[in-house]
Amino acid sequence: MNNMAGAPAGHDGHGGHTMPAKPPAFVASTAKPFGGLMDDAMNVMDYGMQQAPMNGNAEHDFVTMMLPHHQGAVDMARAVLLYSQDPEIRNLALGIIAEQQNEIQVMQAWLKRHGYPSTAP
Repeated sequence: MNNMAGAPAGHDGHGGHTMPAKPPAFVASTAKPFGGLMDDAMNVMDYGMQQAPMNGNAEHDFVTMMLPHHQGAVDMARAVLLYSQDPEIRNLALGIIAEQQNEIQVMQAWLKRHGYPSTAP
């Protein structure tokens, strides 16, 4: 079993590569094609996950990594709402936005209750 208890802060073992520059904030707009929006959402999410503050505590590290992951799902859902008229996909996207935003709030509250900064995605 590989746990990170006692692991140093940082991301040794999370790819070990040099981080690219911080991508611009995600903006859902039809000024870009859908594929470009998905690329933007993934870049922001990947950067956020790679920059998540890790301290070796499984619960903390899980939450700090999941915050940008969930925000990425919200951003992707917003993108598809701009380009899809399919009722099933639109309903799915709206559900993802609602649920992921709720879970983001739960995770931020957990961080706050445990004395950690509530990292906003």
